Amino acid sequence: MKMPAVFMDRDGTINEQRGYINHISRFFLLPGTAEAIRLLNSHQYLAIIVSNQSGVARGYFPLQLVEDVHLHMRELLKKEDAVIDGIFFCPHYRTGSVSEYTADCNCRKPRTGLIKSACESFDIDMRSSYVIGDRITDIELAHRANLKGILVKTGYGLGDIEYVLPHSPFKPVHIAKDLLHAVRWIIEDR
Repeated sequence: MKMPAVFMDRDGTINEQRGYINHISRFFLLPGTAEAIRLLNSHQYLAIIVSNQSGVARGYFPLQLVEDVHLHMRELLKKEDAVIDGIFFCPHYRTGSVSEYTADCNCRKPRTGLIKSACESFDIDMRSSYVIGDRITDIELAHRANLKGILVKTGYGLGDIEYVLPHSPFKPVHIAKDLLHAVRWIIEDR
């Protein structure tokens, strides 16, 4: 049976935006994140993270650090009975310095490769699914994938709302204070 999904950006949406998370000690969940994920879990939404991690291609940190951060994030959330169903990330960058990850790929947001990968792993009801993120590129991803996009004010959100959104052809269906308020809106919208 198909389930709706909420595709969430990571940095600035799930955790504090601190530039590149180049050490596990720099990873901090934003307030309300665990409650938001629990709400998705209890309302039968797949909680899926889609994230650009170009620091790998740029040589700022190894791929293993991204995996370690994701394991740490899952452990923090599990302590609060919140479960991430899937994590899909793009380690590529077109002009990277690590040749193995230097590519003009289809998985770098706002391209839809990460969502396509998620759809290959899960039976997703795309008509009832959403994207939540703190950048207009997340909203563009939503439009490209024919999903509803919600912009949060955390991370780069406030700046994107003030300076990028007025000039963007991609508009969110809703602007929320943070992930928790976005998830509450989704549940009410359903």
